[in-house]
Amino acid sequence: MNTGLSRYSRAAASLVGAAAVVAAVGACSTDSATTGSASSLTPSTTVAPSTTTTPAVADAITDQQKQQLCTDLGEQLQEWRIQGPTLGRGGLNIVVQTWAAQSGVINLQIVQNRGIIDDITSENCSDVREEAMRSLDIPDLASGLVGF
Repeated sequence: MNTGLSRYSRAAASLVGAAAVVAAVGACSTDSATTGSASSLTPSTTVAPSTTTTPAVADAITDQQKQQLCTDLGEQLQEWRIQGPTLGRGGLNIVVQTWAAQSGVINLQIVQNRGIIDDITSENCSDVREEAMRSLDIPDLASGLVGF
């Protein structure tokens, strides 16, 4: 029973973290200077390709942070197998958003290039990545990230 309680505690903490990330991203993506209204979103048209931004991002993310992402994803694999792809994909978003929020600067980098998650997991925990993609029925982890 204690294990179930800790799962619920982690899930609640993850939801709070995810809400904070969504609020922060929403606040950063408004253009009130041009339109005078914070509700007008500014489209992003100058995002650099994955191959250009990944090396710089990889240097900014520590090995410990990369391993933490792998651990966090690995801890959820069994849940995603049970829940199935639809619910599991929501869980993937919560795990990644919480990890990014705890890592600070990483949030903006992931918003600009969701493929960072695939790069990190390919290099550090390819077995966890493969199992997550299989359980969530997605071709790569980036395609399962909708909150970024």
